[in-house]
Amino acid sequence: VQLVQSGAELRNPGASVKVSCKASGYTFISNYIDWVRQAPGQGLEWMGRIDPEDGKTDYAQKFQGRVTFTADTSTSTAYVELTSLRSDDTGVYYCAKNGGGTMTDWGQGTQVTVSS
Repeated sequence: VQLVQSGAELRNPGASVKVSCKASGYTFISNYIDWVRQAPGQGLEWMGRIDPEDGKTDYAQKFQGRVTFTADTSTSTAYVELTSLRSDDTGVYYCAKNGGGTMTDWGQGTQVTVSS
């Protein structure tokens, strides 16, 4: 199993960013993809998940309204888009394959920096 994420991003406050997570080595539609964020010096923060089979999403309350998860089954790629970026959105964003409620495999992480 491999989850390969897109590269680091630098954005101004108020902008948007979209991070990708390309999955391989398993059947993409068989598992949820979870998204987790780690701000500098902080612990892991669960953002939510998507079911690639039907596109159903579940967002942590904190991120509702500013975050959108999508999945492209033709390329086995999941995406997270975050809008109206603020400086406290700076951090490393991870995707993870969810196996029965446990995040069993992780992407390498994508650094998102929000700074003017």
